[in-house]
Amino acid sequence: MRKAAKLAVLGVVAATAVKAAPLLQTDQKQPPPVAGGAVLGVEVREVALIAEGYRVSKILNQSVYNDKNEKIGKLEELIVKPDGKLSWAIVDVGGFLGMGKHRVAIPVGQFTSMAPRLVLPGATKEALEQMPQFDYAKS
Repeated sequence: MRKAAKLAVLGVVAATAVKAAPLLQTDQKQPPPVAGGAVLGVEVREVALIAEGYRVSKILNQSVYNDKNEKIGKLEELIVKPDGKLSWAIVDVGGFLGMGKHRVAIPVGQFTSMAPRLVLPGATKEALEQMPQFDYAKS
């Protein structure tokens, strides 16, 4: 009985080794990594989604338009909640050369387009100027 058990264990070990052997071969050449293709902290399938996103540096300070193609402000800042989700867009709708600025906070979900231009449908410059002023928290 002991001999049969030992043979069974030996058979399982041998079968596992044969199955794992292709994984252990080091003579197979792997393709070199592609710049930006290294996966750190995200799954491979998520890399494609990231590549389809927008770089914040490219949309900050861009003009914001309504659905009538009227310029209604400029994107000043994006606010990220502690859980990492994008929550608010801070839009500057007034002022000239930093004088008389009027910032408002708009939920990011209200934008219908981020590229090639930022679109906030149904908004007007006058309506945004009537919204309460947004002030950054003092830290």
